[in-house]
Amino acid sequence: MTHTMRQKSILADGQAVHLTRATVLPRRPKSLHTHDYVEMFWVQNGIIRHHAEDGVDTLSEGTLVVVPKGQTHALQGKGEHAMVVMLCLSTKLTNGIVKRHAPCANILQVPTIRTFSRDTRQLAALNQAAMRLERSPCDAFASEAFLLPLLVDLLDAPEFTDAPAWLTKAYTDAQDPDVFRQGAAGFVALTGKAHPHVSRTMKHFSGLTPVQYINDLRMKHAARSLTGSSDPLSEIASEIGLPNLSHFHKLFRAKYGVTPAQYRADKQRHVVQPE
Repeated sequence: MTHTMRQKSILADGQAVHLTRATVLPRRPKSLHTHDYVEMFWVQNGIIRHHAEDGVDTLSEGTLVVVPKGQTHALQGKGEHAMVVMLCLSTKLTNGIVKRHAPCANILQVPTIRTFSRDTRQLAALNQAAMRLERSPCDAFASEAFLLPLLVDLLDAPEFTDAPAWLTKAYTDAQDPDVFRQGAAGFVALTGKAHPHVSRTMKHFSGLTPVQYINDLRMKHAARSLTGSSDPLSEIASEIGLPNLSHFHKLFRAKYGVTPAQYRADKQRHVVQPE
């Protein structure tokens, strides 16, 4: 039996949004649930299995998901310390935004679940904005101050296109490290279509080739590892499917303008380790 979550039981008087931080257990969900509001969540830490009617997707850290009202789904952690940040968005809020900013309907009022990838910088900005939202009354003003910049950014993302469903799904599935470490060949295999056809279609809708898209995902994953771990560069490179350190350095520098070692030193400079 599907359980329906209702905004009137979640939102306090005067609230337009409710934010929850939750650790997701590895136990498989007994059933899916639905809700009468638009839900937005992102993976703050670890790996999440996202169960929906059409199957299960694996979401890595930095993945942001928009679930339309009426859509059924459930979350399951993979391993320990899987954490998400979840937002219940009031229907009055989302309808008001769409009424004044029509393009936002492509995110807030579509019938299907939409998935986006946030890199290290974007995830940090998102978390800072979420902290400001938590300290606010979570009324319409504060909620729009949080949502509108995010929606503008999502609408400008390469993944957000009118691409065919098979390509959109491949974009999402490729964010799994088990996929992108296989390179462009692994991405193309997801689609079940010929490499030239995939390349032409991607170029038309996003301006990227399979190689460019996969390498971008690899570099974003490497940047997160460099920021949050002390793993050797060789191990990080191998983890993303690039055992050739020279090639890894070249791609990383092209993406971030500095070497992996310089990037790590800059990001970890002000980190205070507990005694």
